[in-house]
Amino acid sequence: MKRFLSIFSIFFLMVPSITFAAVSNKPIHWGFKRAMNEEPAEAGPEYDQILEKYGAVYKGSPDKKILYLTFDSGYENGQTEKILDVLKKENVPATFFITGHFLKSQPDLAKRIVKDGHIIGNHSWNHPDFTQISDERVREELQKVKDETKKITGQKKMKYLRPPRGIFSERTMQIAKEEGYTHIFWSLAFVDWHIGQQKGWRYAYDNIMSRVHPGCIMLLHSVSQDNADALEKAIQDLKKKGYTFKSLDYLMKQQKIEKKQTPDS
Repeated sequence: MKRFLSIFSIFFLMVPSITFAAVSNKPIHWGFKRAMNEEPAEAGPEYDQILEKYGAVYKGSPDKKILYLTFDSGYENGQTEKILDVLKKENVPATFFITGHFLKSQPDLAKRIVKDGHIIGNHSWNHPDFTQISDERVREELQKVKDETKKITGQKKMKYLRPPRGIFSERTMQIAKEEGYTHIFWSLAFVDWHIGQQKGWRYAYDNIMSRVHPGCIMLLHSVSQDNADALEKAIQDLKKKGYTFKSLDYLMKQQKIEKKQTPDS
């Protein structure tokens, strides 16, 4: 019996996928209480604990009027070039979370994103629900985007991940962390991805301005004409309100500094 247990223990240690057996794969759909009157959005204690456990973020410091602009780019709808033009004019950094479809169909836009000084983040190759696929498939989805991005744009590192469909689990977060990724969620978003149901620039502008808050990570979809048309005025008016725009790299550096300054760290 002791010999059997010993052999079993060795087998257990030799199978990498089993290391995640004790980690919950219960699907979590990202959500939060939206910001109002520039008071920060709140995800609640349960989500906060999970995010802290895996080093994920959805907002920055509530004490600094800094904004972090991100775009989800699953495919191209003729709006990304205009968005990039506005970002360049206003000198605003952004992160584009892209898929395999975007990389394969729009290599020139991917090149420009990096050339203009923006960050490309991982949004998976095929945009599946990570909680419904194997560990190996999750790793493959991430690796293919990373490799193709480097091949097309020369971007050497890929550090940020936004889970497809906003669905994740502790298991998928653990896998991503093992692969060197930080989950980036968001504290401002609205229904902007239905390209057949665009409502005009004012709709996007009003949603941005009414939900923004210090430390906000903004999620916009680059397929939206509403977003493309509203972006310049929104950025200009937010600057007038005292906001500045920084990159996710800046956010992560600030968080490291704050953790070092925490007495019990």
